[in-house]
Amino acid sequence: MSGYKAIKLIEEEGIIILTIDRPKALNALNNDVFLDLIQAFTEDERVLGAKGVIITGTGDRAFAAGADISEFSELDEAGAMALSQRGQDIFHKIEHFHRPVIAAVNGFALGGGCELAMACHMRIAAENAKFGQPEVNLGILPGYGGTQRLVYLIGKGKAMELTLTGDMIAAEEAHRLGLANHVVPQEELLDKSKSIIAIIATKAPLAIAESIQVVNAALDQDKNGFAMEVAAFGRLAETEDFKEGSAAFLEKRKPSWSGK
Repeated sequence: MSGYKAIKLIEEEGIIILTIDRPKALNALNNDVFLDLIQAFTEDERVLGAKGVIITGTGDRAFAAGADISEFSELDEAGAMALSQRGQDIFHKIEHFHRPVIAAVNGFALGGGCELAMACHMRIAAENAKFGQPEVNLGILPGYGGTQRLVYLIGKGKAMELTLTGDMIAAEEAHRLGLANHVVPQEELLDKSKSIIAIIATKAPLAIAESIQVVNAALDQDKNGFAMEVAAFGRLAETEDFKEGSAAFLEKRKPSWSGK
């Protein structure tokens, strides 16, 4: 599938590397980026069948330095609400994707860029990465789920501070707070991300997909995560992969997963 306007998509050993490609705008998220993301995560068979997805930005300065403010100038209340809802819907699809999605944060992840990174299942930060939600500097607030996911990831007190001050934090601080899973040199960023997906790809695919949904449920007030865990545990117990995994463990061999 082709037709992407603002992202580049390549496949390496079953892993998709999705690169936001607007370097002159520090990879800011505009309408084309959002359309490309929804196409990639709902229609592109390469993405849907991948071992996992890595999202990053072109160059070494920015993952995504926010939303494209030039598209905001004519917004009214209804238009702003529709824009916010669309962003939340797209990031929800990424958060609930059935394979691991890792944000390889190669510089600024600000505003909508930070929100995109938080929608991914993990965040690997280059040493020069900067995270922040500076929307209050524009007289607005995070609209793509940032006010919620930041609380879940780093706690209410620090999330409130970063949201109200608009301050940026460096990679090591993000790691200390739990916003970044790992911090690595820039040149090791993609390799580290690929190595994590490669490990996950050795596990039972149905169990991975179910685990993503159940872990996400812990952050969803409309869902009972404990009940979902019980139901998922029951479903997986009836799969061929569970029988294979149990047999392989007892026979002291590597399992051969069928995804059934």
